[in-house]
Amino acid sequence: MKIMVAIKRVVDYAVKIRVKPDKTGVVTENVKMSMNPFCEIALEEALRMRESGFASEVVAVTMGPSQSVDTLRTGLAMGADRGIHVEFASSLYPLSVAKILKKLVQIEKPHLLILGKQAIDDDCNQTGQMTAGLLNWPQGTFASKVVLDKEKQIATVDREVDDGIETVRLNLPAVITTDLRLNQPRYATLPNIMKAKSKPIKKFTPEELNVEIKSDMEIVQVTEPPKRKAGVILSSVDELIDKLKHEANVI
Repeated sequence: MKIMVAIKRVVDYAVKIRVKPDKTGVVTENVKMSMNPFCEIALEEALRMRESGFASEVVAVTMGPSQSVDTLRTGLAMGADRGIHVEFASSLYPLSVAKILKKLVQIEKPHLLILGKQAIDDDCNQTGQMTAGLLNWPQGTFASKVVLDKEKQIATVDREVDDGIETVRLNLPAVITTDLRLNQPRYATLPNIMKAKSKPIKKFTPEELNVEIKSDMEIVQVTEPPKRKAGVILSSVDELIDKLKHEANVI
């Protein structure tokens, strides 16, 4: 069984985000970039499946500018067997990513495609669902537990939903998107970082995959959230009620 994992290069979660002066986006120059945390969880789950004997190969896929190879190398250092980089200098939105993934799936023919449920830069939470739709594959989103039956070619997925946990059973091949509580990703060790330098990375362009990239979404403006006002200490319940009634206008 082959597993394909999609990973994305994003601004590191610990970096304080700064909006560009022209409000067209956030500053990414000279900013620490890393693998999207949900993608780390997706890759970790694929590696555990391989280590448990359910899979023979894990292929990591990323899309973006040439710098995205650094993120792909991190995935190879974590344990992925090989990588695929689809180079594209501009921004890619979920539908374009889904179309590219569909083409790569047709080339690689994996039994399972695993993605993070969303990226922390745009929080779209759309790529996995769109890819499953384009492939006409079953999907298990927001996975907090995945159990594979290799003989029956079935994946049982516990999904985190508003009402609690929903369990779905998917016939393979299928698409799974991962939630936070699925696992704790491993760190790449120094020996594996060195080994990753020699692991193969195959390169494509959208044109080579016959995928037309066109923007189906326009970012009008990016602004920082309003700064919170300083809190005040009130001397009585009556004063609290007065402020809620006349300043906050909530009662």
